[in-house]
Amino acid sequence: MTANSPDARIAPENIGSVYDSVAPVYDLWAWLTELRARDRALELANIQDGQDILEVAVGTGVAFYAMAKQNPGGSNTGIDISPGMLNKAKRRLQKLQHRNWSLNTGTAFKLDVPDASVDLLMNNYMFDLVSFADMDTVIGEFKRVLRKDGRLVLVNMTQGERFGSQVYNYIYRLSPKAMGGCRGVSMSTCLQEHGFSVETRQYMQQFLFPSEVILARK
Repeated sequence: MTANSPDARIAPENIGSVYDSVAPVYDLWAWLTELRARDRALELANIQDGQDILEVAVGTGVAFYAMAKQNPGGSNTGIDISPGMLNKAKRRLQKLQHRNWSLNTGTAFKLDVPDASVDLLMNNYMFDLVSFADMDTVIGEFKRVLRKDGRLVLVNMTQGERFGSQVYNYIYRLSPKAMGGCRGVSMSTCLQEHGFSVETRQYMQQFLFPSEVILARK
């Protein structure tokens, strides 16, 4: 959470349809604004073959593809609330030679995953859509499914710290849908309140778009 940050203004039940509508052009937006932060998140993930990996809010599958490619001997599970985004992810994953991956519609509020079964949980650009009141529920689910010493890698839109980055908060205040429902948040304190150890929090900015990349450990 971030002081003075607005709360989420798109209801959870409407988020899927919002991202269904932007799925055809989302990769271009991500290339312009999210590429550097996503690549840094994959570096921090430090994937070792044979792990059990879960990505929540898999989107069009760019990060998921990279993780599954590096983890042919493990299991790779991705979920998203938007069928349109998942369809793009599934087409991307068809390029892999191995098939030890699954992509399904699902929600972060109730993960269909056993307790303590995940080595690495990746989550990109989702908490900036979640209301402050719901964040505890989602983090509790993440903690439940991670194994002891399991790693959580988050990327979120965050509050701007450099010139020009506040333009996105201005757009959000005018029209949340124009920002895909995303607004700036900062998740380190909330994670620590749930018992996570935050090892890295890095601010990154691309095309004036502000992101935070977090590595935390259960």
